[in-house]
This record gives sequence, structure tokens and C-alpha cells, in this order.
Amino acid sequence: MEDLSSLTHLLMVDFTQMKAFGEDPLILTEGQGIRVRDDRGKWYVDGISGVFVNALGHGNQRVIQAATQQLNTLAFHAPLFSTNAPALQLAKLLTGIAPRGYSTLKFFSGGAEANEAAIKMARQFAAQNGNGKKFKVLSHYRGYHGGTGHALAASGSPSWRSVYEPFAPGFIHVHPPFTYGARFGLEGEALSAAAAALLEETIVLEGPDTIAAFITEPIMLSAGVRVPPPGYLERVQAICDRHDILLIFDEIITGFGRTGHLFASNLYGVTPDLLSFGKGVSGGYAPLSGVLIQERVARTFWGEIDDNVQFRAGHTYAGNPVACAVGVAAVSELLERNVVNNARRMGERLQSGLRVLAERRQCIVDVRGEGLLIALEFAQDKATREPFPESLKFGNRVHKAARHRGLLIREGPNFVALAPPLVVTEADVDEITELMDQAIGDALTDSAAADPAHLGAHRRGS
Repeated sequence: MEDLSSLTHLLMVDFTQMKAFGEDPLILTEGQGIRVRDDRGKWYVDGISGVFVNALGHGNQRVIQAATQQLNTLAFHAPLFSTNAPALQLAKLLTGIAPRGYSTLKFFSGGAEANEAAIKMARQFAAQNGNGKKFKVLSHYRGYHGGTGHALAASGSPSWRSVYEPFAPGFIHVHPPFTYGARFGLEGEALSAAAAALLEETIVLEGPDTIAAFITEPIMLSAGVRVPPPGYLERVQAICDRHDILLIFDEIITGFGRTGHLFASNLYGVTPDLLSFGKGVSGGYAPLSGVLIQERVARTFWGEIDDNVQFRAGHTYAGNPVACAVGVAAVSELLERNVVNNARRMGERLQSGLRVLAERRQCIVDVRGEGLLIALEFAQDKATREPFPESLKFGNRVHKAARHRGLLIREGPNFVALAPPLVVTEADVDEITELMDQAIGDALTDSAAADPAHLGAHRRGS
């Protein structure tokens, strides 16, 4: 059999330096349940659901059969002037289970496409309602909304943005609440009120009549699984309503049970004007995403042919019949097997186990998240929360150690994220906790050897 690792120079893996990847590639060849196997025969617990996608794990026969049947029926349709039966069935299912008020949706293939469309929709909505000056888009620093033009412009980290700048004008960033919390020691409602007040001040200074939309992840994943303080999103919605700004929730990751609720909008009791979804809607079995649209917004795009008010965006594979058939089956599995409730219960168990671990491992300074979307934050000093030196790349060391132990996770500079499939069992959760403990121990030992000046003997193994 051909050595697949010899072929890695032929492609690019997302966000990965391919020279280093080729020296130690992860090439996956098989998946069963919550586990995946590489080309060398090693099995891993998929502690990150691929990339927050494989909600149902691998090998779900209901979804596989739905895809197979649709492939044998109609594999593609002409999206310029037709739709298909699975797309209509999925639209009916999703508008029926979404938070109140969503009358319409538009399908896409991936999360960036959906967020890109939501931004375009907000601008066209303003223009067609006589507010053509409204073109600016507000978003949070350190948020991430995808790799396409407008979605990346709305993202708020220089590591993603800088090599592609300048972007189109009109993208304004504001600090997320946790920035003020860390800087000024605010917590709870006080933090929420301060962050919201500064957001509104930004709107006033930019000019409310120039701002079309505010886009945010309800839980900011790439920033370290940052959960909003109590009342913050409610305040954001009130501010947007007051200034006639469309609120967009990027629920590409948080939608379809990941937080232990069907949508994070349900969790926080906030219903945005536009809600982008993806990933879990198909369980990873097909590329599928979309935007749910509130009735008052959708009406703007309905009219006679000569009115020319239709939404002017589309993609070749958007609403593909195979992908939508997969979506119907995957969402039906979530609902009928009570998978969302399992995510809530298993998330509580995983957080509980990790908090016990944090009592023993002094380098863990926070365990946070909702449902099966959880982060561990690390620091070299628990009392002061002084982070490890950036050059140490402690999160990366934990990531590598976890992979060596047979657990795949997501890394950040000083945090790691866990998001296993929503079908995990108690035994799976306990195994993940144990593997994390071992991986952190390995990373501490490795770090102490690499940087003994920073990691004194009293911190090693702690």
C-alpha cells in the first residue's frame, strides 16, 4: 500500500504550516462512533468532533442511507431556477424548530458562505428600505466568522486578517466583554453593562445611520470559548433595536445542540434578525449551512419580477439535494434520539470532571463553556493568572501530548477546547477527562525541560 505521508507536499491543510505537517502528518482513514483511525492504524477519541461538526459521530446508518437514497434519486439540481424536494423538506423542518419569527431561510455549503450572505443581506435590507447609508458592520475583536472576504473582514484577530488587508471599508471592531473583565476586574452584570455601554458609544461615534449590522458568535470559540456575561446579549439586542441595526448571530458552531440547547439563541433568550448555521446541521456527513431570516427582514426580498428586490447571492452547491437529505436525517436524529439533552448532561459531567482536575493541576485557571463546548485555560501562576510565555506555546504542547495519548483537541496559545460528538456516553466523557489529565502532565514535563527558568520545580507536574 502506498505511503500516504509521502503525498502531503501535494496539498495544503487549513491554517497549517505544511513543512511541519509533512514531518508528522495526521492522515485519517476511518471513523467509528466518536473515534477515528489514522493511516498507521492508531485510534483516537475525536474530542473536537472533527471541527465542531460530527455531532452524531461516524457511521450513523440513518444519515448514510438518506444520502445513498438521494444519490440514487437526484444528485444535483439547477440552483439558478429550481429547488428540490429535500431542500423544501429541510426548510420546513428548520423553520419549525428555530426560535420564533423565522419565516424563511437560504441554504449554503459552509459557514463562511452563510456569514458572508448574512452581511450582504443586512446591507441590501438597509438599501431597499431607504437607508442606503447603512453599510458598516460591527463585530468583536478576536471573533471569527470565516475565511471569505466579508466574513474575514468581520473577524477580529490580526493573525487571520493581516496578510489579506486591506479589506473593503466599513468593518468596525469593538472589544468583547472579557477584555474589559480582564482589564478592569469587572464581573457579572457590571461587566455586561460596561461592555454594552461602550458598544453603544461606538455606534454613536460611528453614526447609527451608517451601521447596517452587528455580527457576533453567542459564545466566542476562537477567542477561547468565551461565554458572555449575564445580560450582555440582551443588552446588545436592545441597542441594535434602538438604532435600527440588524443583529446577526453566527451560530455555525453553537447551533444544533452543541451548547446543550438546540440554538444558543434559546440558551440566552435572544432572537437575532439573522441566524447563520452550519456544521452540526448535517453532522459532518455533507457540506451544508444556511441563514435563518426573521419575517420582517424576509419581506424586503419578496416582490414582483420588475421590483428587482430578490437577494442577489448564490452558490453552486447551496441547497444541494444530497446535502439537504442528509440534513433532514441528521436533524431528525438530534430531535428523535434526544441528543441535545444528552449534550447538556454529558457537558455537565465533563465540566465537573475537568474542575476536579483543575483543583489538582495548578496550571488550569479556568474551566468554561456550555454543553459540549468547553475550554481549559492555562497559566503559569494560578493566583495571578500570569500566562505562560507565548514562546512556550503551552496550548500547543497540550495538543501534541493529547494526540500522542489518543485524544484530538483544539489548541490556542494558552487554552485548549473540547467539543466531542453529542452522542458521547458517560464512559466516553470519563475517558476524555483522564486523557486530558495525562496530556497536561506530559505538557508540563515537556515545558519544564524546554523552559526551566519559567517553570520552577514547584510548578512542575502541578
